[in-house]
Amino acid sequence: MNALGKKIRLLRHQKGWSQEDVAKRLDISIPAFSKIETGITDVNLSRLNQISKLFGMSLVQLLSTSDSEEERQAQDEIDELNNKLQAREVEVIELQKKVIELYEQLHKK
Repeated sequence: MNALGKKIRLLRHQKGWSQEDVAKRLDISIPAFSKIETGITDVNLSRLNQISKLFGMSLVQLLSTSDSEEERQAQDEIDELNNKLQAREVEVIELQKKVIELYEQLHKK
């Protein structure tokens, strides 16, 4: 897998999209998109522009493949997931409190 393919795969994962989702958005077949991700096929400028727009970035940002950028993106994704996890934990605690309150109300009667 080449650096561009890895980056496209990472971006796809960050969006939570399957290869099928992206292929549909690009109006290409799933195998054609898979070949882009794995680096089997060369991507023309028009397709690169379409991919960059799909992921909300400039063509230069898409083509920039420095490791530090990939690490930053991965860390951003980890941070976002940690924030979501913390929010869910708060929700679970609140729901547990409600269950305890309901249990206590039922047993008072």
